[in-house]
Amino acid sequence: MKLKTLFLPIFLFFLINLDTLSAQTCFNGYFEPNSTFDLNRRRVLSNIASNVTTHNGFYNTSIGQNPNQLFIIGMCIPGTEPEACSKCIKGSSDGLLRSCPNQTVGYVWPDCCMVRYSNISFSGSGSLIMEPSKSVSNPAPIDVDLTLFDRVWEELMSRTITAASSITHESSSFGHKYYASDVASLTTFQTIYAMVQCTPDVSSGDCEYCLKKTVVDYKKCCRGNKGGAFVRPFCFIRWDLYPFAGAFENVTLSPPVLPQPPVSGRTNTTGKDKKKNSTGIIVAVTISTVVILVLLLVGFAVCRRKKSYQTVEVQAGDQITSTHSMQFSFKTIQDATDNFVESNMIGQGGFGKVYKGTLLDGTEVAVKRLSKTSGQGAQEFKNEAVLVTKLQHRNLVRLLGFCLEGDEKILVYEFVPNKSLDYFLFDLEKQGKLDWTRRYNIIGGIARGILYLHQDSRLTIIHRDLKASNILLDADMNPKIADFGMARIFGVDQSQASTRRIVGTYGYMSPEYAMHGYFSMKSDVYSFGILILEIISGKMIRSFCHIDDSGGNLVTHAWRLWRNGSHLELVDPAIGESYNCIEATRCIHMALLCVQEDPADRPTLPGIIMMLTSNTATLLVPRAPGFCLSNRSEQTTSMSTPGSINDVSITDLEPR
Repeated sequence: MKLKTLFLPIFLFFLINLDTLSAQTCFNGYFEPNSTFDLNRRRVLSNIASNVTTHNGFYNTSIGQNPNQLFIIGMCIPGTEPEACSKCIKGSSDGLLRSCPNQTVGYVWPDCCMVRYSNISFSGSGSLIMEPSKSVSNPAPIDVDLTLFDRVWEELMSRTITAASSITHESSSFGHKYYASDVASLTTFQTIYAMVQCTPDVSSGDCEYCLKKTVVDYKKCCRGNKGGAFVRPFCFIRWDLYPFAGAFENVTLSPPVLPQPPVSGRTNTTGKDKKKNSTGIIVAVTISTVVILVLLLVGFAVCRRKKSYQTVEVQAGDQITSTHSMQFSFKTIQDATDNFVESNMIGQGGFGKVYKGTLLDGTEVAVKRLSKTSGQGAQEFKNEAVLVTKLQHRNLVRLLGFCLEGDEKILVYEFVPNKSLDYFLFDLEKQGKLDWTRRYNIIGGIARGILYLHQDSRLTIIHRDLKASNILLDADMNPKIADFGMARIFGVDQSQASTRRIVGTYGYMSPEYAMHGYFSMKSDVYSFGILILEIISGKMIRSFCHIDDSGGNLVTHAWRLWRNGSHLELVDPAIGESYNCIEATRCIHMALLCVQEDPADRPTLPGIIMMLTSNTATLLVPRAPGFCLSNRSEQTTSMSTPGSINDVSITDLEPR
């Protein structure tokens, strides 16, 4: 009876825990019952259990066409028996159908499986969605010293998160990525069991960030409780004082490190014993000294070896962030580009040239070789290397590595075959390849990339040089933001900064930045507004500067058309009549809001994403935009104020 009494609270908590975590989380917009979206959702959820078990525990797919397209992920933790996996997935998917009758996004994450569906692509949404989240814990307090518990628990969680987030594509199958379980001895009779997991579609860095943030939030709500869990759309942590979910069968437990009891009372030591003790002490000291010397020599050798490689650093306010990236030798870069032969050059800008290259394994790369006399010195190079190494998003160009040898500063990027946006946008012969659907998708992709920079990456990053030539297009014409040489990192609570050295491209720079050196997220929003106008019209920002009668620029022209109610005249004739008038009107409206003179009047990136994805989002009435000039003389006058054009460093790069 006593044994049953002992296990009853634990068993009850196990049931409560599973029930709570199995509760479905539904959010975002709504769909009509029995609509096409609803039928697609029912169809894919009814089959996902069998698909997960036949795809090694992980399955993702989509069904239908926009706006009725549905994306879904289902997975089980590694080692789960197929029958148990199928049962968990089926129960989870059935629960989503019952509990989320008409929500467009829903997820559930019990211990050993996870199911999530959405009307927006997980890989394309560009957001590490952290909410809504859910926590659960056993309200009973831990019955050991809380200081000891915190130390052991935090070390265990840190170790488990490191193990999970360090798993790469190469070293693990897709379904086994970003998962780890581990144990730690709390006392002689108590053990802590911990399990963490992320969905495989996020980056390693985002997985680590999500898990660490979840641990912090769990401690705020549930510190000192006897077991608990915290779940988000992209990541999950669970710990307890007993094994669960079959996750610890192959995990080895180390014994707890306990202090030795003190020696009490007097000891009767003979001279012979004293001599033995003295000899033992001498031997112990000698061995310890040798070991310390060996460790020092090894440490010195490691330090010297590390110094033989370059460490890239970037200064962000008063913080220094370091990172190690894949370092290429200059010889490797020479071989890949045929010694930088002119025929391999695909772009040239203010900081140097860009070459197409092919590595020994056949990988095509874009090699950015900085000019030895260029304005981009070591700091700008370090900026770009550090930032792009840390950033992983489908709408950001991916840095593969770098080279630092002597005066050579080289960045090695993924090769993006369709050059840059301006290569198509402003060429009369190539404009026709950008139909309305592609242009609308490009606008959305750029927005998701900027949202990632501003909000969803581990760093808050202001690009400061968003323009058409810095938007690369991949084989499917998806946009990738490039050129982070001018980017700046913001601190956690920082919303604005200023500089005397104004860098960027005139026309894309916000008024407060071009004239006074103030920049913020809203500076990038202004540049994004200019990009939208260029994408819709097929005209450069400066296209109207030389028209004597109207004057101004593209912003002025768009504003005049908007006031006159003829805003659709802005749409590029190369598109023809086959475009969505509502989407075009909404994009022009959004662009005019982005280029408002007062930064406070410009929308945030989450607001912009909402405008792009929801037809019900309310848009404010725009005022006259910033830099909305009536003639060129006014333009010259406005730029002669403090922070004048003499202080502006123009980086007008050619297409890559």
